Amino acid sequence: MPTFQSNPLNANPIHRTLRKHPAYFGVPFLLIMVGASFGLQSFTQTRYDLQDQKVHAVREEDELTTKKKRKFDIREEYFRLSSAQEEQWESKRIPRPAGLPEWGVPPTEPPSRTSENDTPNSKS
Repeated sequence: MPTFQSNPLNANPIHRTLRKHPAYFGVPFLLIMVGASFGLQSFTQTRYDLQDQKVHAVREEDELTTKKKRKFDIREEYFRLSSAQEEQWESKRIPRPAGLPEWGVPPTEPPSRTSENDTPNSKS
């Protein structure tokens, strides 16, 4: 059985041209996509600018509600809190564990056990 031809009898000349030269369709398509990307960039930038203005407006409202008009500086707060701790600090000696000498040197030999059955882990 013979195969049918893929070319129609009355083909549109535009279709014939696009089939022979696909760049006639591809290049304008790519130019439109890249141009639209640059065109939409201004709309996107406007969106983010409006959002940034809303954030600044909220910050200004918060600033008006605070009584202090000075800026917050983390270093200043750190030094203020550290100086307050030095004033309130008091040296207290903790009691030493039993068997430990005054200067913290451990005993040279461990304490001897009287019997093996006195250990807390032994089973009766």
